[in-house]
Formats: sequence, C-alpha cells, structure tokens
Amino acid sequence: MQELINILSYKLFSIQGQEYTALQVLALPIVIWLAYYFIKISSAYIINKLKLKEVDPDLILLVHRLYFIVGLLLLGFTTLALLNVPLGAFAFVSGAVAIGVGFGAQNIINNFISGWILMWEKPIRIGDFLELGDVMGNVETINTRSTLIRRTDGVHMLIPNSHLLENTVVNWTLIDKQARGMVRVGVAYGSPVKQVAELIEQAVKSHDLIMKDPEPSVIFEDFGDNALIFDTFFWVSTVSERGLRFIKSDVRFKIEELFNQNDIVIAYPQRDVHIDGELKITKPGL
Repeated sequence: MQELINILSYKLFSIQGQEYTALQVLALPIVIWLAYYFIKISSAYIINKLKLKEVDPDLILLVHRLYFIVGLLLLGFTTLALLNVPLGAFAFVSGAVAIGVGFGAQNIINNFISGWILMWEKPIRIGDFLELGDVMGNVETINTRSTLIRRTDGVHMLIPNSHLLENTVVNWTLIDKQARGMVRVGVAYGSPVKQVAELIEQAVKSHDLIMKDPEPSVIFEDFGDNALIFDTFFWVSTVSERGLRFIKSDVRFKIEELFNQNDIVIAYPQRDVHIDGELKITKPGL
C-alpha cells in the first residue's frame, strides 16, 4: 500500500514552479469526465422540465446552449484552479490561437455568431416554413454552425447560419400560420359569368380547411385569348407549402365537379386558321 502511495505521489513535472504528481494527472481526466457528465445530465433535466411546461422551443434551445457553454467555461476555470495553473501561463498561447482563428476560421466564427443572432432575435424559429430560392421546408433545429431544414420532399438540408442572415429568406410563418392561396380557372366565352363566379365561391367555401375570416373572394380577372379568366383568393392555416397545395387541389376538383353539373365549359386553347389564296391539292406522282 505504501508503495502505491509513493507511486501516486511521484512528481511527474512542474509548470512555473508548480509541481504535479501522478495522482493529479490520473485524477484529472476522471474529474473532467464526471463534471461534463453532470452538465449534460442536468441540462437534459432542465430541458425536459421546460418542455413539460410547454415553453417556446426557441427559448428552450437558447437556454440549453447558454447553460452548456457556461457550464463548460466554469469547468475549465475550476480545473485550472484545482491544478493551481495561473491564467497568465496561457496568455501567449491564447494570443497565438486568437490570431490563427482570426485568419483561418472566419466562416466558422461568422456562422457561430449568426446562430446566436438567429436564436436571440428569432427572425427564424423552430417549426417555421421557409423559402430560400428554390428550396422550401420546415426548420427542425438551429445549431451552432448551421440550421437543419427538412424540405417538402423529406430531404434534410444543412444551411449555414450566415446564409440565412445575408440572403433574402421568405418566412411563411413568421407572424402567424396563415397563408393565402389562389386558384385560377378559365371558362369558355359565352359562359354565364355571374353563375361562374357563384360556383367558384361555392367550391371554395365548401372546403373545411379554408378560413371564413378573411372571407374568400372571386375576381373576374381578364378577357384572355381563349378564355374568361377568374381568380379566387382564400386564406388557410397551414405550416407547410405541401398542405396549401393539397387544399388548392381540392378546390380545383370541386370547381370541375360543379362546372360539369352546370354545363360550364373550362376553356382550352383554340385557333382559327385563315388561308389566303387558292389551295391546290396535288396527287402523288403528278
């Protein structure tokens, strides 16, 4: 036993006059792991409590990140204090690291800061439906470096946080979950326009997911080349473009059904061809 104590008390090295034994070196990883495990478990406990109280998911994410970072900082300073390592010993190293980070990790720092801005200002929140150019999807989480978006086709995309702040982003659900839909239909010339408008309005109002307030509207938009153009506008409560597309499809099905029942013809392109001069038909071989 005394031999083991002597081995653990053996002085391995010293830093600025502070000597470190084998026991300190062996105990350090265990202490750090236990402290990290405690931070992780306590963070999960706090998050579960907030979820049970139905706290906003964005606030939960912000609390989780702050708690984790503060915990790691406290762990680092506590470890240095236990080892009696002065912070001045890292002054030169930290300066060199700062210069290296400044030149070599600009994008990482940019995305890191952008992530905190997104979580703090909340221009984009978890669950929002975004449109970025040709990409459309729901925000699943905002990470430190990137934001995870699930596209309408089910594919996940990681978009750098700085990209969301530096480019134009359409947030369909920033203020509320309401989105406006529009369906256009053209009927043949000679159709009873008043009846057409009434049938379109009936088709829209019959859908259960279309809001009554604001009330749907039907507009006689234009005299087209081949049809009388009607547009109908309505509002729905939806969190995805996919849901709106299904509702618009249902409205088109209903319009087509009502038009068939009332002998309203949906127009299709037509052309009248006029031939100037004499038309000659030649027989083969002549």
